[in-house]
Amino acid sequence: MLEQYQIILASNSPRRKELLQGLDLPFQVHVIEGVSEDYPSDLSVNQIAEYISKEKAAAYHVSGNQLLITADTVVILGNIVLGKPANEAEALKMLRLLSGKTHQVITGVTLTSSAKQHSFSVKTNVTFKHLTDEEIQYYVHHYKPFDKAGAYGIQEWIGYIGVTGLEGSYFNVMGLPVQRIYQELQKF
Repeated sequence: MLEQYQIILASNSPRRKELLQGLDLPFQVHVIEGVSEDYPSDLSVNQIAEYISKEKAAAYHVSGNQLLITADTVVILGNIVLGKPANEAEALKMLRLLSGKTHQVITGVTLTSSAKQHSFSVKTNVTFKHLTDEEIQYYVHHYKPFDKAGAYGIQEWIGYIGVTGLEGSYFNVMGLPVQRIYQELQKF
């Protein structure tokens, strides 16, 4: 259905690459380094991921039959946005905040061709059990989740032992809502 497009995934994330491969669509990975992930301070927390995915798309020049996929994932607890932790102390703090609570994971996706652009976001609710400090420290020390929004990967040890509830797309929490991407690509 998408044979007319040369699909490009603009992400260094091995998880996003793995998830997109699951759709059995040929694609290439191309990443422009240093694209800002800043957003206006007055932006609603529900709009941040989609805004950043559009900003990432704006850094690329799409031509011919190229179809660019950009994405950004944020973790939200109440009105607090948890991005990628800068260090171990931030990762520990984030996981302590998430412990025993339900939070939202929102991934914004932008599809861009030379003729049009379409953006959307997907939200998943994730509930963690009360995590002990020992469990949090074990995870951060062994898995080093510094490249993950909210300081965790649901597909890793912390997800196995800590996630007690999930409402929405599991793959969205991993970083790419592939079911919705497939649906949007069919309409694109």
